[in-house]
Amino acid sequence: MQRVDRFRRITQVFLQKNIFQQLQQKQPVIFPTAATFRKLASNERLFSSSSQVKMSYGIVERGCPNSLEYRVFFSGPNGNTVSPFHDIPLFANTEKTVMNMVVEIPRWTNSKMEICKEEKMNPIKQDVKKGALRYVKNVFPHHGYIWNYGALPQTWEDPKHETPETKTLGDNDPLDVCEIGQKVHTRGAVIQVKVLGVMCLIDEGETDWKVLAIDVTDPLASDLNDIEDVEKHMPGFLKATYEWFKIYKIPDGKPENKFAFNGEAKNKEYAMKVVNECNKQWQQLIGKECDNHGIACENTSVASSPYKITPEDGKKIVETQPQLGAAKPVADEIDKWHYVKL
Repeated sequence: MQRVDRFRRITQVFLQKNIFQQLQQKQPVIFPTAATFRKLASNERLFSSSSQVKMSYGIVERGCPNSLEYRVFFSGPNGNTVSPFHDIPLFANTEKTVMNMVVEIPRWTNSKMEICKEEKMNPIKQDVKKGALRYVKNVFPHHGYIWNYGALPQTWEDPKHETPETKTLGDNDPLDVCEIGQKVHTRGAVIQVKVLGVMCLIDEGETDWKVLAIDVTDPLASDLNDIEDVEKHMPGFLKATYEWFKIYKIPDGKPENKFAFNGEAKNKEYAMKVVNECNKQWQQLIGKECDNHGIACENTSVASSPYKITPEDGKKIVETQPQLGAAKPVADEIDKWHYVKL
């Protein structure tokens, strides 16, 4: 099949350069140079070995950063407002081996940002506890989040679904992702990742999967294909990830977090089972086949969804928010080190 596709693509190049016409008229044939073929392949994706399609997404910031009003909305390739929860596709290629990831929290930062499930078009906002903005503490030796942290779009952990291995219910969120590559991504970036494994946190009695993935453009991406490769090429990283999740709430007066599987990171096959399962649960959610549990399901592109709205209505939702303003000052407290003895 790949050979047939390549032949068709080469035929397209020949047609574009009128080579067949030259042959029929017995004219001297001028074949495209290698540079021409490369340019055409780049422009038309004629020789791509992957069917990955990278779509361009933008962000629209509203309100003042570091304030209760701050929101990050998303726009799609055509400029329409889109939901990062519902409109951005989960899979970035037809083989379903590459996922889109929405970056909520860049590595080394402390602001606990998340896709807001309850607000229309699901902007990213900072989590609030008792009326105050939430910041993750620096628990020595970890500073802020130790990965680019975010979510897999078009996934949902159904709070009525019980995981057989843990006997716990879903946490009513999209799947969380820890992207472990070397680049620090920006808030609101939509990047392409491949899944390597998954950890299962039991957060206040709920299943809270943590998918481990790597940016497909990372220098180590070709070497990391399953969970055992992480320990081989990034020794200590899985242990640090386990420790981070175990202790990060302790400075706030909470007990250490518990894990399923004794904290073991499950392999890629298991992780993809979780991803596909949560995608099916999202399909039921967006198709109104189950209770929405307070989730705002408005979207502008899911054709079969009863919650679909017009691009104009999506734009109006953004326009009701205050314009982007100057960032509010942040207390020095967020830079403080906290020490935990295990």
